Amino acid sequence: MELFHAHFHRLVRYLDRLSGDPELASDLAQETFVKLHRRGDLPDNPEAWLITVAMNLFRNARSTAARRRRLLTATRAETSLGDPAPGPAQLLEGVDEAERVRAAIERLGERDRQLLLLRAEGYAYRELAVALGLNQASVGTLLARAKRAFREAYEGSADAP
Repeated sequence: MELFHAHFHRLVRYLDRLSGDPELASDLAQETFVKLHRRGDLPDNPEAWLITVAMNLFRNARSTAARRRRLLTATRAETSLGDPAPGPAQLLEGVDEAERVRAAIERLGERDRQLLLLRAEGYAYRELAVALGLNQASVGTLLARAKRAFREAYEGSADAP
């Protein structure tokens, strides 16, 4: 606690001068002290450790910001964030495809349906195994089979009138 009171404001001022962003400076200084707390013990030279970690965090924040600016140029932002509204034909096509997907999912067995839907929601293999009472080592194989069954059911629905 004593170390925090002695160095926090000094670290914030330094980072603020470096970045020109008082909020970022405060966040980075806080994160530096969080890292010190998580470390569990004090380093041999706490002041040097604090400034080194703060500088690394600042460099990471700066490179992340630069990467975002580079990736989200005005043109890219417009194309990625400003998709044109779909026309009536595209809307109808989307509804038809959604119905085909639902029909294909309904034709699957219960385990395959659950595996695919849970995986689509982002659950990890371990979580799928626990939720469905499966051996974790077999989840990948079962998912591959479920995907193949879905593909067959989906492609079969295209042939149906």
